[in-house]
Amino acid sequence: MERPSSGIYRFDGKQIDEYSDDELAEIRNRKIGFVFQAFNLLARQSVFENVAIPLIYAGISSLERKKIIEETVEMVGLGHRLHYETSKLSGGEKQRVAMARALVNNPRMILADEPTGNLDSQSGGIVMDTLKQLNQKGHAVVLVTHESYTASYASRIVHLLDGQVEREELVARRIDEEKTFIK
Repeated sequence: MERPSSGIYRFDGKQIDEYSDDELAEIRNRKIGFVFQAFNLLARQSVFENVAIPLIYAGISSLERKKIIEETVEMVGLGHRLHYETSKLSGGEKQRVAMARALVNNPRMILADEPTGNLDSQSGGIVMDTLKQLNQKGHAVVLVTHESYTASYASRIVHLLDGQVEREELVARRIDEEKTFIK
């Protein structure tokens, strides 16, 4: 989150440029989870160690960290890989580790930049189903994608062209629970 070069935007009802640098860091760590197309994992570290990073910055005790990490990694279906080095995982598994790291502090908002872009259709379906479930539990999910099928998971789609809003659409129905990327 950066301060705008022009205009204003708000987070939690407060203009972003009214927050101190420390407050912005706290927001990034505790209130927003970031999922990147390129994963941004520490390759020589385990799944556990990668997911622990936001909790360490948040000052969570090691005992509590262990419990939270195990629950979060299990939620994304990787409990059996908890102590694997991330460089040894498949692309889909790496994305789910990145998602667990984004979710470990239970953020209200998840920003996902092309979360299925580097994945096969089955892994992409797992990632999108997880994001959909999180949204249904009350997390706001902001997703950037060029894939219309991925966008079809959304209830609202904002189309951008050259950095400007081209149009918005509300999706009348959401994808069925059983449906995944596999056709």
